[in-house]
Amino acid sequence: MVQLSRICFRKYGNFVDNLRLYVRGGSGGMGLPRLGGQGGKGGDVWVVATKNMTLKRIKDKYPQKRFIGEAGANSSVRALKGEKGKDMEILAPIGITVTTDDGKIVGDMNTEGDRLMVVKGGPGGTFHSAFEPSKGQTKHIRLDLKLIADLGLVGFPNAGKSSLLTAMSNATPQIANYSFTTLKPEIGKVMYEDYKQISVADLPGLIEGAHINKGMGHKFLKHVERTKQLLFVVDVCGFQLASKTPFRSPFEAVLLLTKELELYKEELVSKPALLVVNKMDLPDAEDKLAELKEQLQNPDEFSHLLPDDMIPKSCITFRHIVPVSASTGFGVDRLKRCIRESLDEDSTMATKAIHQDRLQALRCHSHQHL
Repeated sequence: MVQLSRICFRKYGNFVDNLRLYVRGGSGGMGLPRLGGQGGKGGDVWVVATKNMTLKRIKDKYPQKRFIGEAGANSSVRALKGEKGKDMEILAPIGITVTTDDGKIVGDMNTEGDRLMVVKGGPGGTFHSAFEPSKGQTKHIRLDLKLIADLGLVGFPNAGKSSLLTAMSNATPQIANYSFTTLKPEIGKVMYEDYKQISVADLPGLIEGAHINKGMGHKFLKHVERTKQLLFVVDVCGFQLASKTPFRSPFEAVLLLTKELELYKEELVSKPALLVVNKMDLPDAEDKLAELKEQLQNPDEFSHLLPDDMIPKSCITFRHIVPVSASTGFGVDRLKRCIRESLDEDSTMATKAIHQDRLQALRCHSHQHL
């Protein structure tokens, strides 16, 4: 078994995961009618994926959030063909999606150095345009960041996700006994003795109806897309969001969380998942855990407890069900080992698949040459 040692944590202050920018290509330069001179083209605007860059930095450096390409030079007697205006580059973090205001994807920036032209500069004046230049394109774009982490914590408010993250690391997220204590994503790093690091994203608590943007809604769900595996966290005693909302048992909480993910994006439910049953220090916790395990083994027999529109199409089969108490530390080491096993298992399978593909390609190649 891998021994656990030092754990470090990185906290994002004033975390920004979405930025709306005004972008405009530079205007073209004037043509010169009497000599048939051509004005220079206006500069384009590009988004460039850059290491160690954050959306907050862009926001702080460019409070106006306006990016405009340089105008093309006018044609003159000395330079009949005007110089092209300089391009404008927006240095943005890796892992962003560039979208238009209405949500249409312009492109994804997944590796350092990826470049995406968002608006073109206007052409310079020529004989065909009566030597009049054109303006550059203008639009608003959004830079949308999705966190990349090995594990995403999924749970309703008060399930104890923040306390669990603290127990697994020396993190100090804001913890209080009220809903929505996590208002921005936090990433904890669990470090093992062999220096393996696993990143865990604690994301704002889901509520029923998150897929239609209630509560933290999409702000939370979009980050789940980029995590390799999911870590569901439920309170062994169930939970109630507010006095007017119904009480949910841990089993119902699991089904509702699954439904929220499924309604947002069906393929999220096919990610490998582990289930943490928290607050095992509370009275009758063992009986409640036994009941939850039985219900999860035969979900069809118990799903009638919820209205039809809240039952997910497919139930998640958890790789591990781990009872813990974040406040006493019970079960936390076992949970870390299960997380490690689950992630290692996937990376082994992925490596095998790559080898298989390569072998297959080699076989096809050698057959063609026989």
